[in-house]
Amino acid sequence: MVKRSLQASPAGIQQAKRAFAIKGWTQENLAGEVNLKTRQPIWRFFTGQPVDRQIFLEICSILDLDWREIALDAPVDFPVPGERTKTTPLDVESLVQQVRSQHQDTIQDQCGILQLLDVNRPVRIDDIYVDVNTLEEIASQQWVEIAELQNLKPTDFDRLGLGDIEQKLIPGMQTVKTYSKLRVLGKPGIGKTTFLQHLAIQCNRGEFAANRVPLFMAMREFTRESRNSGTFSLFNYVCSCFVPSGISDPAVIETLLQSGRVLLLMDGIDELLNQDSTSVLREIRQFSDKYHRNQFVVSCRTAAQKLQLRGFTDVEIAPFTQAQITTFAQKWFAVFSRTTPRLAQSATPKEPQQNQSVEFLQKLDLPENWQFRQLVVTPLFLHLACWVFQSQEKIPTKRTEFYKQGLDLLLGKWDEARGVERDEAYPGFLLPQKLRLLSQLAAVTFEQGQYFFERGMIEQYIGDYLRNLPNTSLEPEELQLASEKMLKAIEAQHGLLIERARGIFSFSYLAFQAYFTARKIVASPNLRALEQALGNLVSHISDAHWREVFLLTAAMLRSADSLMQLMKQQIDALVAEDPYLQNFLMKVSQKSQSNPIEKIATTRTFDHIQHPWQFSPEQQQVLQRYYDANQLLIDCLNSNCEVTAAIRQEIEATLLLPQKESEDRELQGE
Repeated sequence: MVKRSLQASPAGIQQAKRAFAIKGWTQENLAGEVNLKTRQPIWRFFTGQPVDRQIFLEICSILDLDWREIALDAPVDFPVPGERTKTTPLDVESLVQQVRSQHQDTIQDQCGILQLLDVNRPVRIDDIYVDVNTLEEIASQQWVEIAELQNLKPTDFDRLGLGDIEQKLIPGMQTVKTYSKLRVLGKPGIGKTTFLQHLAIQCNRGEFAANRVPLFMAMREFTRESRNSGTFSLFNYVCSCFVPSGISDPAVIETLLQSGRVLLLMDGIDELLNQDSTSVLREIRQFSDKYHRNQFVVSCRTAAQKLQLRGFTDVEIAPFTQAQITTFAQKWFAVFSRTTPRLAQSATPKEPQQNQSVEFLQKLDLPENWQFRQLVVTPLFLHLACWVFQSQEKIPTKRTEFYKQGLDLLLGKWDEARGVERDEAYPGFLLPQKLRLLSQLAAVTFEQGQYFFERGMIEQYIGDYLRNLPNTSLEPEELQLASEKMLKAIEAQHGLLIERARGIFSFSYLAFQAYFTARKIVASPNLRALEQALGNLVSHISDAHWREVFLLTAAMLRSADSLMQLMKQQIDALVAEDPYLQNFLMKVSQKSQSNPIEKIATTRTFDHIQHPWQFSPEQQQVLQRYYDANQLLIDCLNSNCEVTAAIRQEIEATLLLPQKESEDRELQGE
């Protein structure tokens, strides 16, 4: 009769303790891995006392031990659940290599090419892929005071680690080699799926996990098949993934899984509908517990990290560094310059694609493009930027269209292109209403100089907005729940708001906060409201933080005449009350009667003026603000905004003029 319990031999206990020490666990940790409610069986195991045979087997399996070597007087014919005929290591090795060979073409076809957004042909992953870095500390899990974040400069808005503490970047491949159960988090478009595809290809080539069989699974496909079949069985789905490779025997898959010889790459657990998430996550947990010897890498949006997986280590994909941006641009232009007829016709013998990538990077590095640079740390937006630059041969000065494309991606196009379904956060809450809500939130917070805001404040704004929707009658408690659900949707589904630290949010990119603020101004319901909004905008003409809002508003207005005139009036008012500065401007006007750009250059370098000017510190500050504001006005005029020729000529003719000379021109009808 088969024994119902087993106990470890003295030598087995010592071997087990060494394996346990390597894991670095406590007995409570090990009990959790075995799904025990108490650690008493673990204590009995390590003290050589009888333990239920199934628990004994589970403990040995988790510690990567052969139970026959650990048990005292192990039965020769002991039947182990799930274990078929005994196979030698050589048999398993042969099986692994056979399956790898049969499955190789499937993986290459599935993961070896990328279908980039708006590109009408596939691209080899090797031609475009850039190694990613990971962060072990998830920013949204850290406790940070909001005052610490408000001290960040706008140019440091997306700095790693937040504040003065910057995290160490760990290469993604190193992270995967360190943890056997890994969950990779990241913002939309950061490259999570591509990273998993890269791992599959590296494994396929034998350059990583050469003793395992790679398996890439889109979890949304698993969900769809499970709904159709009426049962959530990850084992059945894994088996079905091997059928196209000619491997249809479940016993083969079971042997590989029991031997820990599969690299399971599960992509997009954040893409599950609410109705499926509980069943799918439970199935993943049970599957990864049962077949724990295999290697698991799961991808998930950072905002959906609350979908916990026991035993998995979380890391986050870091934004691109400057070196990664450079590498990506070089690869991108090398790929598309070879295949674009227009570029091929104008190509010079000296690597035109390299010259174009250099030009792109040089223009990207210009000071006025700092907000643009914050977007392209994400591969999705970097690809979009390269695509626009290739067609226009410049960084777009009228950036509204670029930002609009970026928002379209986050608000639905990116999911639509990949066939992802999302839950509807609030019935009847359509895209125009989402845009109005985000515009309202952006405008209020930007006006107050807030780039970071607490969860409660956002939920209050959302609640106020929902309360004022037509045909809405929600009780206070229902309204609170609806606000919480809406915030989760904006964060998890669209990635426009992200949790920077526990309970502290911001727009995912400062450029989008500026864009929505400009959109709120332009969308004023009537002419009087628009005039008031523009008047409020020009009051910030000396604040460098508002530069992008000015440029975006000018570009989005059907006619920017009123804005240009208001800006000119506000600029002239900066120096109107100081006779000394008015005298200085008179000398500037006499010295330089050329174009506006040269006038500004003259103001910038006082040595063009043969006069011992003695400016007080306050006057120097005013003069600097006056110069910067004029530069902003010129930039707006040159941003392809809609300005009539008469208004443009009037502004250029009176640029940098003292008040008296400007008034004289007005009287003369000039």
